[in-house]
Amino acid sequence: MKKVIKVVLVLLVIMISIGLLFVQQGYNIYQEAISEISIKDKIQEIKSKENYTPISEMPSIYLDAVTSVEDHRFYKHSGIDLIAISRALVNDIKHMSFVEGGSTITQQLAKNTYFTQEKKIERKIAEVFMSFQYEKECSKQEILELYLNTSYFGNGYHTVKEAAKGYFGKEPNQMSDGESIMLAGIPNAPSNYNPKLNPELAKQRQKQVMQKMIKYHKLTEEQANKILK
Repeated sequence: MKKVIKVVLVLLVIMISIGLLFVQQGYNIYQEAISEISIKDKIQEIKSKENYTPISEMPSIYLDAVTSVEDHRFYKHSGIDLIAISRALVNDIKHMSFVEGGSTITQQLAKNTYFTQEKKIERKIAEVFMSFQYEKECSKQEILELYLNTSYFGNGYHTVKEAAKGYFGKEPNQMSDGESIMLAGIPNAPSNYNPKLNPELAKQRQKQVMQKMIKYHKLTEEQANKILK
């Protein structure tokens, strides 16, 4: 029995040591990234983009759709969602690969603006440190606005304005409820959910987003059915 306890303790120490090593590596990556360009300068860089879309020009139903499908606890957490991370960790261990990330909108913004899409533990840890910094320096509305102007919507569109004009021939604030909800679902897989290339898949994704909105009380079944008609 004592031998078993010793083995368990040794394994525990090894796991903690490996974990601390990854945390240190992640912190170093974060420090290197933010030393190259501060968040304040990064924000100015993003806002200087052509077709940058202020959140005031986006329909409220579009914003509700985005938060419902991407990060429904967005306004409650401080950069990371421990519940989502725990769920993702269980699924990743179950499949022995990165099948789910558990990333919040803030984490996705950090990844979009500072890091690559590479699925490495240390990169994910760096993303967490950067998320805390974004939450410290920006309001939730600004984080959401920046995220929506650094996401990829397919077809070469990198802002809401470009995507709304390209897919629907409209300014963002002119989009219908159905178009707004469809647009919210595209960044998850831009090639698959491109309304021009795969209209049926785009519609299926639109329905998935609607179901999330109903689940999180941003839309009623009656409203959803009316939009679909």
